[in-house]
Amino acid sequence: MGRADARRAQAREARRAAKSGGISRLFTWKKLLGAFLGIVLLAMGAFGALYLYVDVPAANAMAERQSNVYKYSDGTVLARTGKGVNRQIVDLDEVPKKVQHAFVAAENKTFYKDQGVDIKGTARGLFNTLSGKGKQGGSTITQQYVKNYYLTQDATVSRKLKELVISLKVDQKQSKDEILAGYINTAYYGRGASGIQAAAQAYYGVDAKDLDVAQGAYLASLLQAPSQYDWNSASATGKRLVKERWAYTLRNMVEMEWLTESEKAKLEFAVPQKPKPAEGMEGQRGYLVEAANKELAKQGISAEDREAGGWTFTLSIDKKRQKALEKAVEDQLESKLDRKGSKIDAGVQAGATSVDPKTGEVVAMYGGEDYVKHYINNATRQDYQPASTFKPLVLASALENESKTQNGRLIGLNTIYDGTSKRPVVGSDTPFNPQNEDDRSYGPISVQRATNSSVNAVFAQMIVDVTPAAAKETALALGVPDKNFPERPAVSLGTMNASTWDMAAAYATLDNHGKKVTPHILKAAEHRDRSVKPAAPKREQVISRASADTVTKALTGVVDAGSGSAADTSAYDAAGKTGTSEDNKSAWFAGYTPELTTVVALFGEGDGGRKQVSLTGTANSGRANGGGFPARIWADYTLGALGGGSDKTFDLQDVERGEVPPPPAPSDTPSEKPTPSEKPTPSETPSKTPSETPSETPTSPAPPTTSSPPPTPSTPPTSPEFPPLPGGGDGQPGERPQAGGAAPR
Repeated sequence: MGRADARRAQAREARRAAKSGGISRLFTWKKLLGAFLGIVLLAMGAFGALYLYVDVPAANAMAERQSNVYKYSDGTVLARTGKGVNRQIVDLDEVPKKVQHAFVAAENKTFYKDQGVDIKGTARGLFNTLSGKGKQGGSTITQQYVKNYYLTQDATVSRKLKELVISLKVDQKQSKDEILAGYINTAYYGRGASGIQAAAQAYYGVDAKDLDVAQGAYLASLLQAPSQYDWNSASATGKRLVKERWAYTLRNMVEMEWLTESEKAKLEFAVPQKPKPAEGMEGQRGYLVEAANKELAKQGISAEDREAGGWTFTLSIDKKRQKALEKAVEDQLESKLDRKGSKIDAGVQAGATSVDPKTGEVVAMYGGEDYVKHYINNATRQDYQPASTFKPLVLASALENESKTQNGRLIGLNTIYDGTSKRPVVGSDTPFNPQNEDDRSYGPISVQRATNSSVNAVFAQMIVDVTPAAAKETALALGVPDKNFPERPAVSLGTMNASTWDMAAAYATLDNHGKKVTPHILKAAEHRDRSVKPAAPKREQVISRASADTVTKALTGVVDAGSGSAADTSAYDAAGKTGTSEDNKSAWFAGYTPELTTVVALFGEGDGGRKQVSLTGTANSGRANGGGFPARIWADYTLGALGGGSDKTFDLQDVERGEVPPPPAPSDTPSEKPTPSEKPTPSETPSKTPSETPSETPTSPAPPTTSSPPPTPSTPPTSPEFPPLPGGGDGQPGERPQAGGAAPR
C-alpha cells in the first residue's frame, strides 16, 4: 500500500471515530436515564392530572335498577315486576361468609390486601385494547365493580383509564365489604339474572342467604363466562371448563384458609336446576299482583315507590290452595266450556276468594281465565249483584236486632212465614210481591226450610220486619260495601253490588262466630331501606255469637238438604248459600267450613265486558244457577284445600230457634204442593221484578196479618227443625245438580 492509500485509510478511520464519538456523546447512560425518568415523571404528572380530573361518578342507569318480587306465603316466587332488570340488591350479611369467600377466591385472592387495582392486568388490558384484541380479564374485584356500577362495558382506552383511577378512589372511600357487596349485586350471571339474589333463584331456586358453598362456588365460577358456563346449555367443553373453574375456586379457598381440605373433599359439584321462564303476569299471577298492589297503596307504598324496585312482597296466598282453586275451576267449568265456538261460553267469567276465617288472610283467589286476556279481576269486581247469598245477612240482622214478625213473634229458625209466591209484603211503604223461583208457593214454612230452598217471599217479608235500614247496617258491619245499596224490600234478594271478596268477608265473619274478619292479601313488604308489616286488623264482635251461629246452623241445612246440595260431602262440615241474580246474569255459591271460607261466582259478560248478559246455556247446561257450577267448583276446591277433608265441626252455641204459633186444626192445613200449571222461570229472582215504586192503590191488597202465618201443617215438627223439603235447587226444590254439568232447576 502506498503512502496515499495509507493516508486515505487514516482519514476514513478518523471519520468513523468522530461519528462514533458523537453518537456516544449523544446517547450516554446518563442521558438515557434522564430521558426515562423524564418520561416517568411526565406519565406520573399526566396520571396525577387525570386523578384530579376524574371524579367518582354517580351510578350508571342500570346499576341500581331492580325488580320487585312477589312471593307466596311459603317464600317461593310468584311473580317479578320491574323495568327489565331481574335484580334484587341484598346486603352482604345476607350472603353466607363462605359464599363471599368463594367469589374472592375465584376472582381476586388478594382482594382484602390490594389497593383496588391490578397494574399488570390493567396494562395487559390496555395493550390488547390498543392492538385490537378486545376485552381482557385480570381486573380486580374493585375494578370489575367500578366497571359494572359506575361505567360501561365499552372496551376503550379512556374507559380503562377511568376504571383505574376510579378504582383507586373507591378503594380509599369504601370498605372491602361494601365493594364486595356492590360487585356481587351488579354482576351479570346469565339466565337474565343480575346480582346474586336473582342468580340464586335462577340457578338453584333459593334465596342468596340459603346458598351453600358448592352453589356459591359455581356462581362465582360462572362470572367468567355466563353463557358458556351455564350447565343447561354448555357444551361438553364448557361443562369441563366450569367444573375446572369450580375446583380452582375451592382450591384457592383452602389456600386462603377459608375452607379446610376435609370440607372441600366432601363437596360435590352443584348442578343447577333447569332454567324456568320469567314469572310474568300470565294466568292468575297478574290478578294476585294487582290485588296486592291495591293493598300496598293503603299501606303507604305508592306506585312510584314500587317503580324504584328492590321490594319483596310476601302475600298470604297459599301455593297449594291456589293451585287447588285453579284446578277446580278448570275441572268443573273451563273444561266444559267452548269459548271459541259458543257465544255464551265466551262470555262466562269465574271469580273466587278464599279466606282463612281465623286470620282474614286470603289464601287463594281466582281472578279470571288469564290476566293477559281479561284484565278485570273477577274476584274483586263490584259490578254484579250477589243475589240470594245476601239472604243470610237479612237473617243475621233479624237475629241481632231481636226482630219480630208482624204478629209479634221472635224470629228464629223455627219461625213460620208465609211462603206464597207473589205474596205482597206487609208493613212496607214500598210495595213488593216477589215471585219465588219457578213461581212455587210453599204456604206456611219455617225460616230454616225457607233458607234451604231460598224462598224469596219469606226473606222479602223478613227484611220488612227487620227494616231495610237495620239490615243494611248489619250487612255493612259484616263487610258488604255501601255501594248501590237501596233501603227497600227488594234488597233482600241481593240487588246491591258486591264482589266475591266482599261476600267472603261477610261469610268469614259468620264463620268466625261474629268477630269481624277483614280479608287481606299482604303479609309483609320488605326493602333494603324500609320494611312494612301491615297491622293486624281489629277483630271486634260485630254481631253476637248467638246470631252468627244461628245463621251458620241455617246454612248447614242449605248444604245438607237444600239448594247447595252440590257442595255436600261427607269429608267436611259445611254451611253455604246459593244465589242467582235476575235474568241469570250472575250465579254464586258462598260457603264455609270451620277452617275455610270461600265464595265462588260466575258472571255473564258481553260486548268486551261492557255489559252484563245471561249465563243461561252455559256449557249447554240450561240455567247456570248458584247450585250448579259455583257449588261444584266450591266443593272441588274445598276438598283439595283441606287435603281431602277435615274432621273439624262447627262449634255452635245458643242457636235461636224462634217462636212457633200453636198448631191449627187439621182442616185448615194448606197444601205446599205447586199447582200443575206452574212453569219454571229462568232465575231465583223473578225475571219480571214487580215495581217497588209506591202507588196510591197497591196492585194486591195485603192480608190482615202481615207475617202471621197461615195455619201450620196438621202434624207439627217435634224436633227443633222442620224436616227438609224434598230435593232442593237454587230457589226451587225437587232436583239435585247433575254431575254432567247440567244446572239445577
